[in-house]
Amino acid sequence: MALFWIFAGLTALGLAGCFLQIFAVRSYLGRPSRKGLSYVFPPVSILKPLKGLDDNLFDNLESFCNLDYPEYEIIFSLQDRNDHACKVARKIAGKYPDRARVIVEKCNEGLNPKVNNLIPAYRASKYGHVLISDSNVLVDRDYLKEITARMQESGAGLVTNLVKGVGGRSIGSIFENLHLNSFVMGSVCFLEKFMKMPCVVGKSMLMSKEDLEDIGGFRAVKDVLAEDYLIGKLMHDAGKKVVLSHYMVQNMNQYWGIKKFLNRHARWGKLRWRIGGVRYISELIGNPVFISLIPLLFSGASAYALVLASVASLAKTLGDWYLGKKTGSGINALCYALVPFKDLVIGILWFVPVLSKSVVWRGNRYLIGKDSFLQPYPERTIWAFRYRVISAIKTRFA
Repeated sequence: MALFWIFAGLTALGLAGCFLQIFAVRSYLGRPSRKGLSYVFPPVSILKPLKGLDDNLFDNLESFCNLDYPEYEIIFSLQDRNDHACKVARKIAGKYPDRARVIVEKCNEGLNPKVNNLIPAYRASKYGHVLISDSNVLVDRDYLKEITARMQESGAGLVTNLVKGVGGRSIGSIFENLHLNSFVMGSVCFLEKFMKMPCVVGKSMLMSKEDLEDIGGFRAVKDVLAEDYLIGKLMHDAGKKVVLSHYMVQNMNQYWGIKKFLNRHARWGKLRWRIGGVRYISELIGNPVFISLIPLLFSGASAYALVLASVASLAKTLGDWYLGKKTGSGINALCYALVPFKDLVIGILWFVPVLSKSVVWRGNRYLIGKDSFLQPYPERTIWAFRYRVISAIKTRFA
């Protein structure tokens, strides 16, 4: 019975943490009034690293071509002209020739494939401010004005954004959106509000070239998995302010399979384990649904254990539903019935980083070290042999 009360206490602690996350998110909702204030909107180069066909890719990219902003450019950057995303990017560039262009250039300067994609785009950019934005992001017309205004108000060296998941039409994508709109969003706001720890989200990062060069540019993060985290950390260590904008961008996830969801969060878990160390344990405690289910393994389906699991699941589901409603995520109310199952899966995935330190990302396999620094995976393995054979076949029939 003593063991049950230990887990009951941890469950209550986890639910309290979820409540604080909801409170933190609420404090960032809504945009501050800027009546009577004037701003200078500097020209901005938007860098879009592309690989593969993301959900809603054409509309995502086109939303950046219709921004209400005086002067900006968009650079779609790819490594391979045979990439399916290249055709979409060229179609967008053809539709908006004065706004967008496509760069296809092979770059192997680092181990991070996203940074390798960004380096050629950065070299080709012509304006003094750069905005890094992923291909699965959809924005409104006032997006760029909002974040540049936030930069001027705060005197920040880097501005990042909250992200909400939208568009789920499969179990994997619904799981992803539920997680983005609860744990991810809540953690970002919690760290910012209560811990004064800026958490940079790579979906949207605005900074000046001068500040980026002061921390070593993209080459300083070319061999890490969490390039967004390290850019934010280097900015902070250099005395430059890192701030979170109230503007929320949309992350389009429509047709994800369960496998993609599992792979993504196993990778993210390894990343956070290598960065946070022992603090990673807080994520397990912060999953009250998973913690509340553990007594069922030891004591069976006792009345106490069932009540604990039911209360935790109901409270977490209602909390996630409330956040979804407040943030306008558009998730069907019935989908929130999946919250306990999603949290159970996330709880099981929590243990993966402790057992494995290899990651597969964009077709490459790496070993991940402290602070998410990458090393090439040893080539003398069955996985490496299989990957080389598959790559050769794809190249032959491309």
